[in-house]
Amino acid sequence: MIMMTFKERLRSLRANAAVRLALLVLGALLLLIVPLVALLPGPGGTVTFVLGLGLVLQSSMWARRQYVQFKRRQPKMGGWADWGLRRASARRRQARERATEN
Repeated sequence: MIMMTFKERLRSLRANAAVRLALLVLGALLLLIVPLVALLPGPGGTVTFVLGLGLVLQSSMWARRQYVQFKRRQPKMGGWADWGLRRASARRRQARERATEN
């Protein structure tokens, strides 16, 4: 019997359309409550925004295309967004840029 790793189980779970829809709805709800959470003291609004945006970007191809267009129009802001979302592609790109500078 082959045991699946945790990452493999998560990946197979996210392949389910109902789970993707649920994650999209949860992400949208998090984005909708950001203005309310931002009124509270502390960094809660930022954290809520990043979590909501991350869930929406993982679940929606339309949102991904909009994000890519945003990054092309605003490369500096796109870099900050990648940094805030801790995107692996951003880390690879930065490592590649550092390697070509040396």
